[in-house]
Amino acid sequence: MYRNYGKRALDLVLVVPALIVLAPVMAILAVLIRIAMGSPVIFTQERAGKHGKPFKLYKFRSMTNARDAQGNLLPDEQRLTPFGKFLRSTSLDELPQLFNVLRGDMSLVGPRPLLVKYIDRYTPDQRRRLDVLPGVTCQAVLHGRSNQTWDQILAHDVWYVDHISLWTDLRILIGTVRVVLTREGVERSANGQIPEFLGVLARQPGSASDAPPAGGS
Repeated sequence: MYRNYGKRALDLVLVVPALIVLAPVMAILAVLIRIAMGSPVIFTQERAGKHGKPFKLYKFRSMTNARDAQGNLLPDEQRLTPFGKFLRSTSLDELPQLFNVLRGDMSLVGPRPLLVKYIDRYTPDQRRRLDVLPGVTCQAVLHGRSNQTWDQILAHDVWYVDHISLWTDLRILIGTVRVVLTREGVERSANGQIPEFLGVLARQPGSASDAPPAGGS
């Protein structure tokens, strides 16, 4: 009952007033981003939703569009501004995802939405993370945020799929507030480095072992 109906009801009960309360904060951040980095203020990227269905993820922009002499974008760490690093370390860059929740693309709690190209790299068990809506926060946040290997993060996601309940969601939401306020596990997640998830490719003979995802998702 909660999985099919209660979870969506909880999302709406929490996200609608949150958007009203946070509207001034988001407006101020938008102005500051526009001044510091120019347009666009919102970064959008296609991510995999429930059952792998693509959707547009919203985040506040944290990097410039600086390019080299050949017109190629510079590496992430060179385009990440000090203000952008602050947005990431405080998770303020994630606030626009409340609109994703309102639209029904995401839930407040669920596996973090990853790139669509990763779908074919999951093991059959890891692919089960796509059985539910992706979330703004997740079980892995309570275990070191991004300072874990991909295998550890995806194992937390699968655990969540098997243990969805009102209590689980409330525990993760409350725990996320604590993690964000104390800024636990931001050392890697705020530095702009996001190693690609290789999954089954990394398990092929001669491949490197699965590295920690040093950037936020």
